[in-house]
Order: sequence, then C-alpha cells, then structure tokens
Amino acid sequence: MNRSAKFALGSSLLALMLGVGGCTIEKEESGQLPDVDVQGGNMPEYDVKDADVDVGIKERSVPLPNVDVDTE
Repeated sequence: MNRSAKFALGSSLLALMLGVGGCTIEKEESGQLPDVDVQGGNMPEYDVKDADVDVGIKERSVPLPNVDVDTE
C-alpha cells in the first residue's frame, strides 16, 4: 500500500471515530428484518467513461546547499 493510500485510510478512520465519538446512541427497542423471497434478477450494467490522463516526466535541476562537516 503506497503512502497516499495509507494517509487516506488513516484520515477516513479518524473522521469516522470522531463522528461516532461525538454522539451517544442508546437502543430503545429491538428490531427484526422482514422475510423476503428473492427470485432471479440481474445486476445493472454501467458504461463508465473515465478521463484521459497524460502523465509526463520533466527533468528538473534543484540547487542543493553545500554542507561542510568538520570532525575532530
């Protein structure tokens, strides 16, 4: 996992924890799911057109400071 993905995951988890920690939840009554009979079906199809991204490389020159180290 690269650095930006780790940062995004960590930020999302932090936001979730702050959102959940900012309120109090108490269960007032129990619930029950309805009985459902599912027969057949199909998933919808999507036609996704993404953007064209051109990635290039430019060579840059960065001036670095000269560091002198004196040892005794």
